[in-house]
Amino acid sequence: MRRCPNFWPVLYSCESCLATIAFISRNAFVSATCIDVALGYCQDMPYSHTIFPNIVGHRSRQETEMGAEYLLLSVVHGLLNGECSPDIRLLGCSVLAPQCRGDRIRRPCRSSCEEVRKACGHALEGIDMAWPFFLDCDRFFVSDQEGCYDPLADLKEVAFANFSGEPSTIIQFIYHTNAQMVNVLKRTAAKCSDISRTYSIGRSAEGKDLLVIEFSTNPGHHELRDRSSSMWGNMHGNEVLGRQLLIYLAEYLCSEYLLGNERIQTLINTTRIHILPSMNPDGYELASAEMADRSDPELDQDAQYFNGWLNGRRNSQNIDLNRNFPDLTSIAYSRRRYRQFRIDHIPIPDSFWFNKVAPETYAVMKWIRSIPFVLSASLHGGELLVSYPFDFSKHPHEDKMFSPTPDEQVRLRCSDQATAQDRCGASFAHRGGIINGAEWYSFCWRYNIYFFTFVGMADFNYLHSNCFELTVELGCEKFPPEDELYPEWLRNKEALLSFMEAVHQGIKGVVKDEFGNGIKGATISVRGIRHEVTTAEDGDYWRLLNPGVHVLTATASGYSKVMKRVNLPHNMDKAGRVDFVLKKVSLEPDVDDLYIPGVETYERFDPYNQFESYRDRENGEERQEKPWWWSYFTQTSGSSPTWLLRNF
Repeated sequence: MRRCPNFWPVLYSCESCLATIAFISRNAFVSATCIDVALGYCQDMPYSHTIFPNIVGHRSRQETEMGAEYLLLSVVHGLLNGECSPDIRLLGCSVLAPQCRGDRIRRPCRSSCEEVRKACGHALEGIDMAWPFFLDCDRFFVSDQEGCYDPLADLKEVAFANFSGEPSTIIQFIYHTNAQMVNVLKRTAAKCSDISRTYSIGRSAEGKDLLVIEFSTNPGHHELRDRSSSMWGNMHGNEVLGRQLLIYLAEYLCSEYLLGNERIQTLINTTRIHILPSMNPDGYELASAEMADRSDPELDQDAQYFNGWLNGRRNSQNIDLNRNFPDLTSIAYSRRRYRQFRIDHIPIPDSFWFNKVAPETYAVMKWIRSIPFVLSASLHGGELLVSYPFDFSKHPHEDKMFSPTPDEQVRLRCSDQATAQDRCGASFAHRGGIINGAEWYSFCWRYNIYFFTFVGMADFNYLHSNCFELTVELGCEKFPPEDELYPEWLRNKEALLSFMEAVHQGIKGVVKDEFGNGIKGATISVRGIRHEVTTAEDGDYWRLLNPGVHVLTATASGYSKVMKRVNLPHNMDKAGRVDFVLKKVSLEPDVDDLYIPGVETYERFDPYNQFESYRDRENGEERQEKPWWWSYFTQTSGSSPTWLLRNF
């Protein structure tokens, strides 16, 4: 037995597939007589007569009504919460009850199908449903030149008649379930397909996609000298304001770009923006359930409030994701007294992989390594401040100790994210709302007699990549009431935009050889700052710096060393351009090279395949489970529509 093409609803032998196709080609399009459209869910079609067999081979109205295709049209409004309704239903009716004229089928236009699929495909993906086989635009629809008709023509006329005034950005300020979040992000990417896309960096412990939306002039491709910034929220599942703000931000960027907002267009035209609204979708579901219980008057409200600060914080494996990254900070502290040891781009210790690594942590680490991020922000809740690395105290026994990075003097335009108020039991007014993470409280956690140490993502980002990361605490309420979402958006919108624009501080450039080829992995150092950045695939680099005079040095193995003195004025509104050309030289042993432990192991990632094996074992069965809507289709006597399962 072989399976027919994946658009076919049932299993056949290969010979049966061919026979069925032959039957349809002989009979489906040359029928006896036009009859009235009697299908209840297709009564509002812009015509009154249809014919059988229909386009997919149903020989009668009764056979059509018993099929899973028609059942889908009857429930699609509820499945998609009204989105793309009635577009998908009318499109499906044009196939199941096609227009009949002169006792012959008149087929719907392929352009109509493609338009609906582009606009509504994300809605089905949001509930993990495949695009239905009978809406295959190439198979069941024809081109305009073949005398087709548009089944959605009346809808378009009504929409045009009702349109008035200038377009505007409309955001629904509500909480989104995980499915709704995916739906909104995919819909936004479809709306702005020229400048955005969605992609998954991995799956949560329960198999949910960690979905990112990217904005750039060439989504999915690295552009030379374009800076990359990232924002992520909901690392702790019960800290949800950041999650919602990032969903709203994605909608805002798309809509304002299309409306011609010069600021947004400039930002997207010069920056690759990656937004991950939820790093912990499993925890969010737990936190949402806890919040729903608060409305029950019979429950202890004080206990429920306390639980709201705890339930959903961790992932479904009971792992705190912001305590699950490898401890590179201790390594940096141990090397700081020795000039010959690098304290940047520190490799991940192999021992890390034998600990319990969450799939969410693994996905984000791999993501950080794959894209040359320059600046990122992790949005949290429960306090009102911005903290910066290091988050791990330089003295392991001190819980609150000022522990700066070598880039302590690099100040970013992010202070608007915090306000100088006495909030949440602590006052940061005298600091302008900004504090060193370790001075706030040290992140270090140690486990069992072997003292395996885990730290937060900000330290890992700084010491393993070129990226500077800030932790932004958005407010005292971890899960604020829904009616506060719009005021919070107004309070934070400007700060979010300013933060993304801050990625253009400092310098950028390209390191090339004498023949104009970019040099990957060259290092750019700044005198007085013991933290180097490395060049990307094409030799381009980015370095955040304060205004002032700086001495830069570009080096690469096998090439000459080049130094430049640059002056960054205070009134610069974009990064300065500093390029380097390195000459090839005969490679001789350098005493410094002999004392850079771990350089050769930097590319080692999950070297013993510990995580991959664990992930396959833990999630293998989970990914085979049927989605929640599957029960709609299993109660009928007909064959199950496996063609609706995306991974089938």
